[in-house]
Amino acid sequence: MFDPPERSPERDAAILALLPNVPLDGWTIAGLRAAAGPDADLLFPGGVRDMIETYVDLGDRQMVEGAAALDLQGRRLPTRVREVIALRFRQQRDNREAIRRALSILALPGNAGRAVAATARTVDSVWYAAGDTSADLSWYTKRAILAGVYGATLLYWLQDYSMDDEDTLAFLDRRLAGVGRITQFRRRTDAFVQRMRRNRAA
Repeated sequence: MFDPPERSPERDAAILALLPNVPLDGWTIAGLRAAAGPDADLLFPGGVRDMIETYVDLGDRQMVEGAAALDLQGRRLPTRVREVIALRFRQQRDNREAIRRALSILALPGNAGRAVAATARTVDSVWYAAGDTSADLSWYTKRAILAGVYGATLLYWLQDYSMDDEDTLAFLDRRLAGVGRITQFRRRTDAFVQRMRRNRAA
């Protein structure tokens, strides 16, 4: 798993101060200085990309903290994943334009590694908040699959202004249902292969 960016209360506070201005000023050093003080850029030696990674990581931590207050006991794991992602969107609803601008920067040549790392950390945080305890090969499989689901849903959400993200959550439900069918097929296939191996061994 990719290590998170540097964490500190000062960095978090600077990002929170900047966020309301991002729709107008963008993710810029000048905007950061205007929002958080003339020396605020010293907190982010990696520049704008460091600022964006810190913002995404802060969102991950807020999501995990918020998920602890959700009533997820007794629910199936896909339902818990759905609720955690829905929480993420609720928490970030006012920052939609900041996220849109952040994604446009991460999509630039040379930023692919940071984009992959940020997505991987977010997806891992979703699984953690949902209570996933897998430690075998499925740990990687689950995260790889959810990365695709979350990425597509995030792009849909950026264009969705329905009440309480209803359209986005319906989109997410369809993606998760598709994943469920793939998982069931894979399990049946694995079971069939194991039976064939046992028959051949006999």
